[in-house]
Amino acid sequence: MQIMEICKSFNNQPGDLINVLHKVQGVFGYLPAEVQEIVANGLGVSVAKVYGVVTFYSFFTMIPKGIHPISICTGTACYVRGAEKVLEEFKKELGIGVGESTPDGKFSITCLRCVGACGLAPVVMVGEKTYGRVSPEGVLDILKEYEG
Repeated sequence: MQIMEICKSFNNQPGDLINVLHKVQGVFGYLPAEVQEIVANGLGVSVAKVYGVVTFYSFFTMIPKGIHPISICTGTACYVRGAEKVLEEFKKELGIGVGESTPDGKFSITCLRCVGACGLAPVVMVGEKTYGRVSPEGVLDILKEYEG
């Protein structure tokens, strides 16, 4: 089993939990409960400890991300400049909530605390591409870039 191989590549060391989770998520795209349980067994730690790490770090996800993951920054600068309205527009256009993916698996929505581009607030990321000074009216234009 691939998960156990990853644990073994880190010598089944409990101290490498984050590294193992990072690598496992790289393979599967997310960390559902079944995967967390296998990691816990492979490293000899409790499932609660694995779950605690997965839910603490925003990098880890327990739901599959869309092909084009959309992240809206809700840090102070972005929030003050209207990030909430931009988020609402994405939710309306895609028909999903934060932490969800569209039924076709094309898009998912998450919120970030800060992307370090406060001068461009509000900021949206789609995958690795950053969009600055996004308005609710600009949401459709962003989504159109990923049609097809």
